Amino acid sequence: MTETLLELKDLTVTYTTAGGEVPAVRGVSLSLPAGGTLGLAGESGSGKSTVAMSVLRLLPKSARIGGGILLDGEDVTSMKWGRLRAVRWSEAAVVFQGAMHALNPVRRVGTQIAEPIRLHAPDGEQPTDTQVRDRVEELLAQVDLPASKAQAYPHELSGGQKQRVMIAMALACRPRLILADEPTTALDVIVQAQVLDLLSNLVREHRLGLMLISHDLSVLAATCERIAVMYDGEIVEEGPGRQVMTEPEHAHSKALAAAFPTVGDPVSRFAPATSEPLPPEPERSSERRPLLSAKDLRVTFRDRTGGRVHAVDGVDLEVCRDEIVALVGQSGSGKTTLARTLLGLQKPTSGTVLFDGEPMPRSSEGLKAYRRRVQLVLQDPTSALNPRHSVYEAVAEGPRIHGMDGDERAIVAAALEAAELRPAEKFMPRLPHELSGGQRQRVVIAGALALEPSVLVADEPVASLDASVRGEILGLLLRLRRRLGLAGLVITHDLGLAWNIADRVAVMYRGKLVEVGSVEQVLLDPQHDYTRTLLAALPGGTVGAPG
Repeated sequence: MTETLLELKDLTVTYTTAGGEVPAVRGVSLSLPAGGTLGLAGESGSGKSTVAMSVLRLLPKSARIGGGILLDGEDVTSMKWGRLRAVRWSEAAVVFQGAMHALNPVRRVGTQIAEPIRLHAPDGEQPTDTQVRDRVEELLAQVDLPASKAQAYPHELSGGQKQRVMIAMALACRPRLILADEPTTALDVIVQAQVLDLLSNLVREHRLGLMLISHDLSVLAATCERIAVMYDGEIVEEGPGRQVMTEPEHAHSKALAAAFPTVGDPVSRFAPATSEPLPPEPERSSERRPLLSAKDLRVTFRDRTGGRVHAVDGVDLEVCRDEIVALVGQSGSGKTTLARTLLGLQKPTSGTVLFDGEPMPRSSEGLKAYRRRVQLVLQDPTSALNPRHSVYEAVAEGPRIHGMDGDERAIVAAALEAAELRPAEKFMPRLPHELSGGQRQRVVIAGALALEPSVLVADEPVASLDASVRGEILGLLLRLRRRLGLAGLVITHDLGLAWNIADRVAVMYRGKLVEVGSVEQVLLDPQHDYTRTLLAALPGGTVGAPG
């Protein structure tokens, strides 16, 4: 008989706020056996993270927990503080979502991994420095990191390495249960696959129980035996992982599955999951006229040892009128450096950037005019917006800087309407914290549209957004191209996004463009080994057949 490691019995969580009581989790019943994997899917606000954090009572004081939480048969809700402190780390541990924010930036990672080993050692068994050092090296080896990384600071590690350190910390006291809250969010597809493989191997080798939380059903289906889908604080569907992904029954499960299309699925080509109908594809002129282009562009940096790093290495790229080009590749491939150079934010070592056939100006006044035509949409809308500025002020800032003619309020209203924040008057007085993540991203896009640009350069525009919101933003980008004729360069590590909205794909690897062509050519018939590696790293390793 399979041993039950974790059992939730009619779990409820209610938050007490100034406006009254808010039920965040309602009647959730789940079980997880030792050596088992359970995926918890849902969007922001669905209650999935609240469920996970309630297992170790890591919720704020304003939360009231009801029902039962049995960890190895012991009810966590009735544990006294001393017992609860002993259970944390040693019996169950958490891998938090943002490794950069969860790690202390001024302490070496080896010291941080050692901390729970020292603090949660059994009474009378305080380990020696040598034992702690050996255990840290053992943990780093378990997560495929060299022992030398113990001396590194978090900023010296890549995103995937930081996430591995978080997993090593979670394993430090040999727990039987791991709660992983969005552990692959914002990681590129290859690093994501490596982290998911690592978690799967740890479950198999150490017979851990794993609860994996994500809004991406494809990630959960590739890793978890079972998936439970949450919506508005309740479990609306539960079943085998692959079945929930491929044959969802509840409307919300279907929306989550549709938000992450299969590369090669003709149904999702130019058809992101959006509530607003898309206008028809316009007829294309056979004449391709480059609007923004790079010719033999090179950007070289010096590293600490005095050597040279070729971040952009002889790149030729064109973005034509009325098309979207997806620039794909791993973190560190040079995508963002290339984009910064195209925007005039990074000086090229050699080569040329052309806009409408003319070299990018170098004078301050010329660059100011150029950047009005080529606008940047940043990845994280929360960081891009001043928390003290209203939506009106955020969108009006660009037109003021550029001294645009016309009525300012009308310009702001038109930009908000174009970004589908309607009615515009309703959104103008709001502050960023009063908006959802998708609405904040639309404000950032509206700020760019207010300057009437010809090209939008969007750096991971949906990486931090929920599944349904992601579809709406991708639909907006398509509608802007079709209605306004905007050209777009979308920087992403997400091949599904490229399949969803891009006309052409440029694959970047170690500073070079290794493959450029139509989406169908590159993603369905890849010629370069690196492109094949990216496709193979997709969750489940599957690519749909064209048809």
